[in-house]
Amino acid sequence: MNTPFDPEQPPAPRRTGPLSGLRSSFLTGIVVIAPVGLTIWFIWSLMGFVDSVVLPLVPDRFNPGQYIGINLRGLGVIIFLIFTIVVGWIAKGLIGRSLIRFGESLVHRMPVVRSIYSGVKQIAETVFAQSERSFEKACLVEYPRKGIWAIGFISTEAKGEIAERPATAGALMSVFLPTTPNPTSGFLLYVPREDVIILDMTVEDAAKLVISAGLVYPNPKDPSRPAKAA
Repeated sequence: MNTPFDPEQPPAPRRTGPLSGLRSSFLTGIVVIAPVGLTIWFIWSLMGFVDSVVLPLVPDRFNPGQYIGINLRGLGVIIFLIFTIVVGWIAKGLIGRSLIRFGESLVHRMPVVRSIYSGVKQIAETVFAQSERSFEKACLVEYPRKGIWAIGFISTEAKGEIAERPATAGALMSVFLPTTPNPTSGFLLYVPREDVIILDMTVEDAAKLVISAGLVYPNPKDPSRPAKAA
């Protein structure tokens, strides 16, 4: 019988049995299967959604599924890609640009429609344009207060009225501060250049760090160093 004055005894070792081994194997299998399964499920669901939207718009005589007799998953995606490429090819030409200008002139005369069209067009040009639209580097900024640091992405230097109005000693940098785990939403901050700490990690590695809530570092063996190039 132990008394309160006896030294503490080390805890008894946990007994391992066949069930613990099966549990470990099951968890390992989940870690392996879950990313692959979720990726396949997402692609499969996205293809089904596009098919459900595109195929009803295709006349029966132009729908290959009517001749095959079965509904092929992904057929609507292929038709959508071909249609988009053809529209883009036409829009690059003189006739296409003229038709676009004529259509936009009609849309701009409609009070409600022109606001929706202008907003959607601006978002599409910002997301899909291949000019100076991509983030340049990952950085650290103090947000939401001093002493707390958050990962951000530098887009460009502030220009025009935004750069001239604030009374700052240096230039302002436009920094996009993403949210976790959805980096597509966040905040646009204009931070003085001297308050921005530029990171060595790539934008892709910083995005993985944000999405994983700080669990996936660029270099897991040595987080103090950037990831090694393959």
